[in-house]
Amino acid sequence: MKTVKKRASKPSYKPRQPFWPIALSLTLAMYLTILPLSDWPWDYRPPWTVLAILFWCFATPRRVGIFTGFVVGLMLDVLTGALLGQHALSLSVTAYLALVLRPRIRIFPPWQQAFFVALILLTERLLTLWIIGATGQPMPALTYWISALVGLAFWPIMAWLLVPFERRLGLG
Repeated sequence: MKTVKKRASKPSYKPRQPFWPIALSLTLAMYLTILPLSDWPWDYRPPWTVLAILFWCFATPRRVGIFTGFVVGLMLDVLTGALLGQHALSLSVTAYLALVLRPRIRIFPPWQQAFFVALILLTERLLTLWIIGATGQPMPALTYWISALVGLAFWPIMAWLLVPFERRLGLG
């Protein structure tokens, strides 16, 4: 009779991945969102926070998701003085769309991802417009939609800036 020796399996310990690049980029995005500007470039400001949430949902879907979008949205509501829950709802839905569409979008280079990101940004703008209408606030001008197009232009730049953090720190 042979005795079978069991091998002691090594514990599959994986060191915890740092969260600081994600927190730093989201904080910087919120700062750029509330950065005071004169009146004319206000509508041409890229949606920094939405772009940051989208990038990290694409890059690290296990670390950044719907709950992160909700918490960042609540902080953005407090920072901007918007209706409490307005940005929280729109960023949660944006994060959900990013997580669902991630396998289809992530295979493209950033300049092609920008068109998918623009569709998600337009969805976020439409949802925010619905919230504005539902709460009885005055409807914004047509320049309200320009920020989605500016986000289309800034997506490859933002991906170029954040991908080294993703690769160097082993996130994803």
